[in-house]
Amino acid sequence: MSSIAAIILLSLISYLIGSLPSSVWIGKAFFDTDVREHGSGNAGATNTFRVLGKEIGTMVLLLDILKGLTASSLVLFLGSLAPGSERYINLQLLFGLLAVLGHIFPLYENFKGGKGIATLFGMLIAIHWVLALACLGLFVAVLLATKYVSLSSIFAAISFPIFSIFVFKRDEPLFIAFGIAAAILVVLTHQKNIVRLLNGEESKAKLFKARS
Repeated sequence: MSSIAAIILLSLISYLIGSLPSSVWIGKAFFDTDVREHGSGNAGATNTFRVLGKEIGTMVLLLDILKGLTASSLVLFLGSLAPGSERYINLQLLFGLLAVLGHIFPLYENFKGGKGIATLFGMLIAIHWVLALACLGLFVAVLLATKYVSLSSIFAAISFPIFSIFVFKRDEPLFIAFGIAAAILVVLTHQKNIVRLLNGEESKAKLFKARS
């Protein structure tokens, strides 16, 4: 198989991995519940915590992170590339982004998915785990201060390109462009949350509340 054909195949696999809607399938299989019909109507981990409880929410969170981590790691199947090279990182970005898009627009569930934050985080772990921890640290700090998961996600996403440029001194053009695009994507997928935040109507996190 040629390298171009291999990249196309791995790109398709990345999208299909990202499309795996763990919250929807677990909810339907074990609780006869579609999480998209309850709470915020979102198929992500946060709404799963809210609807199905902390154990299932944690499981979905880890599975969504794993999707991004796995997709970005598919570059390992292209053995001729040197880890850490610009082409290697660019392909990690490509595969990871396709997984994020798959999470937001899942093929298996009529393209109605989550917001991609956990999958994006898993992708970042594969590419630059220290940067991922820095973004996670800011997420946790904002969450503890405000109790708003949406606001924490927005702050963490915006910090991604800022940390990349000014703290970790990354200079790969595509990596920086991706960071900016990812931040914009997160803001766009949180438009309703932003409106609720401005109106004082956004729900605060109760991630450790047991399922009723």
